[in-house]
Amino acid sequence: MQIKSNGKAACYSLCAFAIYATHDVFIKILGADYSSFQIVFFNVLFGMPLVTLIMIQDSKPGTLLPVHPIWSGIRTVATMMTGLLAFYSFSVLPLAQVYSILFAMPLLITVLAIPILDEKVGCHRWLAVIAGLVGVLIVLRPDNVQLEFGHLAALGAAFSGAMASVIMRKIGKEERLVVLMIYPMIVTFFFMGIALQFNYTPMPIEDLRISFLIAVLGLVATLFVIAAYRLGEAAVVAPMQYSQIIWASIYGYFLFNEQINKSVIIGTTIIIASGLYIVLRESGSSSANTPVLRTRSREMGSGLRVGAMLRAIGRR
Repeated sequence: MQIKSNGKAACYSLCAFAIYATHDVFIKILGADYSSFQIVFFNVLFGMPLVTLIMIQDSKPGTLLPVHPIWSGIRTVATMMTGLLAFYSFSVLPLAQVYSILFAMPLLITVLAIPILDEKVGCHRWLAVIAGLVGVLIVLRPDNVQLEFGHLAALGAAFSGAMASVIMRKIGKEERLVVLMIYPMIVTFFFMGIALQFNYTPMPIEDLRISFLIAVLGLVATLFVIAAYRLGEAAVVAPMQYSQIIWASIYGYFLFNEQINKSVIIGTTIIIASGLYIVLRESGSSSANTPVLRTRSREMGSGLRVGAMLRAIGRR
């Protein structure tokens, strides 16, 4: 029964984003002592063996050469920048504020889908995008609060994440799973390794364990999202990502003594409402693209995406 399946899917998705929020808490904890380059480096290092177990499930014949090298290259860079910028913003900004800005990603996906996917965006969705961007400005309060690099990093992560998501939608059906995953991992590992030569801080075994835990939590959360999308409709599962703001408020208050001001509450409400409206509009659309609904999840630092894993599992 679809209603029952949707209920289970919503529960799985809520669990997934609760785990993602916990994952981000540990990033913030490490961010107090280590650079984002170092955190991303070890996230990819520990995530590689876990992701390799997923990649070997890809039975699609072919080579490691991408079918769309230019788009694959742009996505690889976008994926790397998403992890680096998001990890940095979690390190220096309140959790709720970072999520508020990252929640603008569906709005940016809608805009980027126009030139990349040739998606037609009507007046209603344009109004939702504009309203959502106004919500971002309310969160940032550029007239009252001096913008820090952390705010710009969060905006950059939202943009690069949206770019990676739209490109994934464009080339995902033609590229092999191993190609989609291995290039972002290798490139991220390589460039973060170079950066570590200039700002490496020795890590005790306790912090290395936290780094490993971050990689595990990211994979477990992704598996929960996969289970959710296999059971339920995208229109039910996708909005569950906004539950992260609840966890951010709880974790931020009790662990980091973070207070949520009125502008963050108002701006986040507008952003979430705009994102939900776009999801609802796409769920009733006849378009073959519906980029927000078909994006399915956030990028991990390892380059792992739910959509690619779903296709791999579906081929088994």
